[in-house]
Amino acid sequence: MAKIQAPVQKGDIVHVTVADLTHEGKGVAKVDGYPLFIEGVLPGETGEIQVTKLNKGYGFARLIRLDKASQERVEPPCPVYDECGGCQVQHLSYAGQMDMKYNQVRNVIDRIAKLPDVPVHPVLGLEDPWRYRNKAQVPVGLSAEGRIVAGFFKKRSHDIIDMTECLIQHTESDVIIQKVKDVCAANGVMPYDEGRHKGVLRHVMARIGYQTGEKMAVLITRTNEIPNREAIIEGIRQAIPDITSIVQNVNAEKTNVVFGNVTRTLFGEDVIYDTIGDIKFAISARSFYQVNPVQTEVLYNKALEYAQLTGEETVIDAYCGIGTISLFLARKAKQVYGVEIVPQAIEDARKNAELNGIKNAYFEAGKAEEVIPAWYKQGIKPDVIMVDPPRKGCDEALLETILKMKPSRVVYVSCNPGTLARDLRVLEDGGYKTREVQPVDMFPQTVHVEAVAVLDLL
Repeated sequence: MAKIQAPVQKGDIVHVTVADLTHEGKGVAKVDGYPLFIEGVLPGETGEIQVTKLNKGYGFARLIRLDKASQERVEPPCPVYDECGGCQVQHLSYAGQMDMKYNQVRNVIDRIAKLPDVPVHPVLGLEDPWRYRNKAQVPVGLSAEGRIVAGFFKKRSHDIIDMTECLIQHTESDVIIQKVKDVCAANGVMPYDEGRHKGVLRHVMARIGYQTGEKMAVLITRTNEIPNREAIIEGIRQAIPDITSIVQNVNAEKTNVVFGNVTRTLFGEDVIYDTIGDIKFAISARSFYQVNPVQTEVLYNKALEYAQLTGEETVIDAYCGIGTISLFLARKAKQVYGVEIVPQAIEDARKNAELNGIKNAYFEAGKAEEVIPAWYKQGIKPDVIMVDPPRKGCDEALLETILKMKPSRVVYVSCNPGTLARDLRVLEDGGYKTREVQPVDMFPQTVHVEAVAVLDLL
């Protein structure tokens, strides 16, 4: 199909009606069939926009004046919402966000998976869509006036917005970040200068045990030594008397990657603990652990329901992480096998199994698409395969392996509806039938949505 030539020029000001939202939360308006993407507008709204960029087939614009607002428009409560890129849809009511996320999933199931008859249920959302994140990780820098600042980057830049609070983070995370920043500033610790690769403190991270209340502060430094280290440890302990753990991670590389390879505990415990349902997890500074534990329980309970376990099944959990889903499944299955590419995550999974007295879960480090076929050759024949892949979806070789192994059921947990839909189509073509899809809102105020789908072997 030929690309539509732009009927507008860069800099043109035009009056438009917004027709839709993209999966990134941008409004879509068309001028003579040519789509323009506009930040901060909602479907049904009208107003004047200025064209900022033109590509073949589509362009970008910014809002100049809103003439008619949507009934779903709300005033964003965050004072830096317009500058910060952390949230994308605070200006949309929570009911509107639920509709947007439902439509996002329904659209790709229809268009990419070509499954218009498969039920997509209403999104399972949070009663209170704020303060849900149990982990905060912010860069540290110097302001123009020479003050230490800590916060998120401005949109499309590496300029740090100095923030005292973030409305989607746990309130205790805000406290930890501010106190650590103040204590480091008082003790002469210079923040990292990205351009010159100088300075000490690169990032501050806070982790909170949502159910236990345990707290961890992580100082990510460029240097092995921290100036006035003992005074800083004492200062943080005085400022946060109930802190469970103070950890240093060293990243001496010139990189955008946050963590380095060296981690040491400066005070207290190496880990904090939290629970999801009745399962306890040990969380280290670098552990992958779901950032919204309340909705994680909702998501995993749905995955468990879809697995339909009776206690007699062998289950494979591909992309098992630190064993979060595996341990949920192990309580109801005969045997669970978990695989994950990150060796540290597998170590954590084994420790978490031991922590909970779970003996019917086996974990192995490696690529799912290599380990699972090896298991199959060893005679491991799963009744259920659970997949929870990264945003890029399942590896093609893993999908081929699933089709060869022919488990009676596949439960697919997804953080990207587009790749979920693509993979469902592959599994459908290989002899599976998608029964239903349940979206879950893990990240209110953002455009992201998770979904869990269940497929049966025909």
